[in-house]
Amino acid sequence: MFAKIYSPDAVTGGAAFEQQALRVAEVLRDRGVGSGDRVLLKADNTLAYLTILIALMHVGASVVLVDHMEHADRTAETIAGSGVVLAVIDDDAPMPSDAPSAYTYEIMVAAADRTPTDVRLRFDVWEKLPDSLVMWSSGSTGVPKGVAKNGARFLKNLERNADLVGHVADDVLLPLLPFNHQYGLSMVMIAWLRDCSLVIAPYRRPDRALRLAGRAGATVVDATPSTYRSLFNIIGKRPALKEEFSRVRMLCSGAAPLEPGVVEQSEELFGMPLLDSYGSTEMGNVAFANIGNPRGCGQIVEGLALEVRADDGTVLPHGEIGELFVLDPDLMEGYLDATGQVLPVDRGWYATGDLGRLDADGNLFVVGRKRAVHRNGHTLHPEVIEHRLAGEGCSAKIVALPDQRRGSSLVFVVEDDARRDSRYWRDRICGVLPPAEQPNRVLVTDQFPLNRNGKPDRKRLEQFAAAEQL
Repeated sequence: MFAKIYSPDAVTGGAAFEQQALRVAEVLRDRGVGSGDRVLLKADNTLAYLTILIALMHVGASVVLVDHMEHADRTAETIAGSGVVLAVIDDDAPMPSDAPSAYTYEIMVAAADRTPTDVRLRFDVWEKLPDSLVMWSSGSTGVPKGVAKNGARFLKNLERNADLVGHVADDVLLPLLPFNHQYGLSMVMIAWLRDCSLVIAPYRRPDRALRLAGRAGATVVDATPSTYRSLFNIIGKRPALKEEFSRVRMLCSGAAPLEPGVVEQSEELFGMPLLDSYGSTEMGNVAFANIGNPRGCGQIVEGLALEVRADDGTVLPHGEIGELFVLDPDLMEGYLDATGQVLPVDRGWYATGDLGRLDADGNLFVVGRKRAVHRNGHTLHPEVIEHRLAGEGCSAKIVALPDQRRGSSLVFVVEDDARRDSRYWRDRICGVLPPAEQPNRVLVTDQFPLNRNGKPDRKRLEQFAAAEQL
């Protein structure tokens, strides 16, 4: 159970939170929500969101998590295709008008004068469901898919996570992440499992998050690299804000590859490394760096296994880059089909579609997605090239545009807040890469467009590159 919950306008003790969640569970039951019913939760990070989430787990509902700003048409498809009986939403969340829904504040108000019939929160029914959680893949390689996860396996994966990283009961966790995605939800439930305190901070406002971190005494921060960049830039302009992180002992990162500049800022400001990690919605959390081992994404969590394979399936030796395959007892149950049924997944070795390598000590280094493009008779992997450039201090994303003569035209979009021109970056890039990998064009932006997960938005990068070609 949470020790305390710090939100922008309240501090709630664990016992008080449990009673409130039990009262909310009574309201949900009155609305007909029972074991196995699918309930969509579409709201931003708040104490109400957290209370309703835990109450849904207590009543044994299948919890369907979506981004609170997802377009109404997409949410309508989710409701129709998932068999949702109720949607619990923020009052500003885009929703179809005919959806069976209730506002978060309506449920919280209705719960205020209830007397719980249950004594303690329990998740035993929820843990047995094949679709305890339904979350959505990022869609970075296509249309997002509904990922069904069993509750017991989900929580077991978080226990493995916490054991490796080293979360303890005295910790105050500050996840600057949306709670409706794998990474953010993981940190919420690790706080629950390890009796930590939790800070619900405005993750889109890092300046305010810094203030709340100081007041709550945050000890572990989790955020995307882009959020860390914003935090460090704010501290660089207002050095006194560095004291808000005075109790922080771990700066943890995930959801996107770390950039050298952000790593250097962390060391300069706090004398601490950014601790990288690897996982996905489908697999859960797979590998973590920690204080004792900050190299790459660290070691694979206990109970999982990972191999690096060549295209022919051969297991590659340490140091060589190939596709990552994971043997994962915590793997999802499957994807939802068009009718909302769970299509079971093969529980053998899982092909991740990611490229990476292991060092001699078993530490994982992730390169990126396995995307091949063809240009002038060469087969190239853009994210391998991006990884190589990152090691040379160039943060770039490669967009492959159709080209009838070459097969593909490669546009390198470089992130540079100093806005040095494309000729500067072309010279640097061509000094690193062989001719077959060099760009057809170089574009410069002060910041990559990001999706709601905090990852570089590939679709918007493609649009940017295509528009600049006109």
